[in-house]
Amino acid sequence: MGRGTMQEVAFWGGSIHRLLLYQKFIEGIMANSASGLAVHDDCKIKFVDLKSKRSFRYIIFKIADMQVVVEKLGQPEENYDDFAASLPADECRYAVYDFDFISTDNCQKSKIFFISWAPDTAKIRSKMVYASSKDRFRRELDGIQVELQATDPSEMSIDVVKGRVY
Repeated sequence: MGRGTMQEVAFWGGSIHRLLLYQKFIEGIMANSASGLAVHDDCKIKFVDLKSKRSFRYIIFKIADMQVVVEKLGQPEENYDDFAASLPADECRYAVYDFDFISTDNCQKSKIFFISWAPDTAKIRSKMVYASSKDRFRRELDGIQVELQATDPSEMSIDVVKGRVY
């Protein structure tokens, strides 16, 4: 889109001012898109600790000041209910959860879940930022085995998680 060609001005109701406002709006969205978000090094370090050392049961991440940061670390003795209760009811988050289970051949196993939490009550702008940034952030975490997207607690219940490992 050019800077106010006659056709664009006509399309926007004859107002160059409206056209420029629209362009500023689009530029603002693009500035906050996935390419504009950084991932704090601590996110990757803590994820490696969860994956290799099993230092944590889960990690909850949030977007703050144009970067993804660690918000909470779940201790190894915490369970899935503790994790689910740690997610805010009205704000988006990313999370990883190390789920232990017994396989069908009776072996102790573990799978790392990536959960994108975007509750219906979250602000639309927040949902858009988290959705547009998810793939880039997930690629930073090497070793994710299962991905879930949830908008309410029933979509990430323990039964849903168990259903995804077998």
